[in-house]
Amino acid sequence: MSTNPTPKITTGTAGRKGGSRRPRLLAALVALAWLLLAGVGGPLVGKLAEVQKNDNASFLPASAESTEVTNLVAKFSDSTSLPFLIVTESSGALTETDMGAMSGFAKAVPELPLPKLGAGRTLGEFLSGPVVGPVPSADTKATLTIVNLDADKASETINSTSPLFEAAKALRAELAKDTTGTTTSGYVTGPGGLLADFITIFEGIDGVLLGVALVVVLVILLIVYRSPILPIAVLLSAIFGLALAALAVYPLAKAGHIALSGQSQGIMFILVVGAATDYALLLVSRFREALHDTSDTWVAMKSAWRGSVEPILASGATVILGLLCLMLSKLGSTAGLGPVGALGIAGAMIASLTFLPAVLLVIGRRAFWPMVPKVDHRHLEDALETRGIWGRVAKLVGAHPRRTWVLTLAGLLALAAFLPTFKAEGVSTSELFLNKTDSVTGSEVLARHFPAGAGQPVQIIAPQAVAQGVVDRLGSEKGVSDPVIGLGGGAPPPAAIDGLVPITAVLTVPADSPEATEIVKRLRADLDAVSPDALVGGTTAINLDVLDATNRDLKVIIPATLLVIFVVLALLLRSLVAPVILVVANLVSFGATIGASALAFNHLFDFPGSDPATPLYGFVFLVALGIDYSIFLMTRVREESQRRGTRPGILVALAVTGGVITSAGIVLAATFSSLAVLPLIFLAQIGFIVALGVLIDTLIVRSLLVPAFSYDVGSRIWAPSVLARADRAGADA
Repeated sequence: MSTNPTPKITTGTAGRKGGSRRPRLLAALVALAWLLLAGVGGPLVGKLAEVQKNDNASFLPASAESTEVTNLVAKFSDSTSLPFLIVTESSGALTETDMGAMSGFAKAVPELPLPKLGAGRTLGEFLSGPVVGPVPSADTKATLTIVNLDADKASETINSTSPLFEAAKALRAELAKDTTGTTTSGYVTGPGGLLADFITIFEGIDGVLLGVALVVVLVILLIVYRSPILPIAVLLSAIFGLALAALAVYPLAKAGHIALSGQSQGIMFILVVGAATDYALLLVSRFREALHDTSDTWVAMKSAWRGSVEPILASGATVILGLLCLMLSKLGSTAGLGPVGALGIAGAMIASLTFLPAVLLVIGRRAFWPMVPKVDHRHLEDALETRGIWGRVAKLVGAHPRRTWVLTLAGLLALAAFLPTFKAEGVSTSELFLNKTDSVTGSEVLARHFPAGAGQPVQIIAPQAVAQGVVDRLGSEKGVSDPVIGLGGGAPPPAAIDGLVPITAVLTVPADSPEATEIVKRLRADLDAVSPDALVGGTTAINLDVLDATNRDLKVIIPATLLVIFVVLALLLRSLVAPVILVVANLVSFGATIGASALAFNHLFDFPGSDPATPLYGFVFLVALGIDYSIFLMTRVREESQRRGTRPGILVALAVTGGVITSAGIVLAATFSSLAVLPLIFLAQIGFIVALGVLIDTLIVRSLLVPAFSYDVGSRIWAPSVLARADRAGADA
């Protein structure tokens, strides 16, 4: 096996500093094509909010029990209702004036104008039935008015121009007119109010979130490159990659082929910016290396592109395939994130391998100004002979490999021991937002004065022959009140359809709380004793079915993701041992991250809990993204091992890639941290978990654990490939 040092790049045009004109012309044409593409795809990025869906019910499969109930209940009504709960709270006992004011409000609801939908359009066009209420509370200090919108008409599109959002605005504006007598406050809550607040938050995703992420990346790149030109080129690459992704995501979501939610849109933005920057850092690093060996930028770029394309494609393929494993989910929101995120990564990868090289060729060495690389044949592996930080880390690994990986593994496992304390049983609506919204405050007022589940009843479909038996059983259940045959709201019981009738009951706890979920779980089991054909649905049942689907997804998606990543790594590294090492290392990293996050969430941030999907999202992002840095390292290790032997190759690769991979990890961590600008506990926690996990992967797993263990194992990491046998017979024997 050859042990020669890295060969110098040779070129027949060494005297021409700018390279040939033809490659520059080709590069300019590629850059121009991307500008035209961005002109088409850019506007679609801003229109993605128009094709979002953000309600749990629309994401459940048809086989879910709550979905079956929703479809059956629709047969007893001309439309499916989406309720707004208008709650008012008085500073004292309600007076006749107070009740009269709220009665006037209820009568005015159908005539409330919705001017953004067109002249003369009113809220009455979208009602599914008469306004119910105002109903005074038992303590005579509050009123409840229920406004049921036709769900099909009001939420056909969930965005700031939809009837649902306009209805919420109109109701809140009418309450603000002080038409409620001495009432001190009024709120619009319930499913309709909650969705409207979601829209308000996610409407800013394409502006605030993307802007914050780009600014954060710009600052980091200015520090890394110490150049004003390169960061702009890298950010343009990310933006153009996002435009390319939007060209595919928007029509697919509009046609209903993929489910796009506000959360998946925000995560896609972060993935594109972070991934494009990571790929750019790798390509630019190899380009800078090559420029030290040749004055021809075309030759330097060919060398850099050849050295970068394999790890970038492998990294992108790993993340894409890992994300596509989410399509195995039973939840439309989770399954939708798979192709949405995958298309985003594909856009970032294509832009990094085409637009960025073209721009660098057009600009030439001046892209690095004022730190322009000279033709001095200086190579980054010389870092081993300096006192640079990554040279010293490599020497530490080489001097004490076993001690390094044993101590590192022990520290990670100590953090992973706290993984069981991670609370992922779900949170109530009042805990969903990190700030107080109108719907959250309204739900708290509702719980103080009414049965907490009022306005969001449990819906049961049962055979008519056992309907009274179901009602009697509901009446004996703890946490359940007011069971009646019918759709509730004072409406008369409808005639049976196909031998089935609807039954309605109210929970005494908030319908979206974990306590309510436990009640519905118990109801399903208890009603089976009355009739196995009795089905339980409603808001709480939808949440329960989402929880059950998420738990099932964990058992299916995690093994599938690990298998896909292992196969990609095996093909990339031509080995079976190295992929096992990398996958196990990233599993340990994930466990340590979740354990550390549990400590932070429970004791530092005092979060009430987490969404059931948080561990799943965290796993897919951390394992798929975290493996990137091991890919960047190990592809360089394999390259250097072919020249020097495995153990020397590990040390050289660690020293050479240390700076660029660390910068990439910091950039990705910073971009995911920008999710904190959205005041949702789910996204804030995902941002924290991924940011922390990426830093652990970058600074500990890739820097110490993987190289130290690989050094200890030696050439056997390449088994069963020819490199393992050749290495043992040569320099690494």
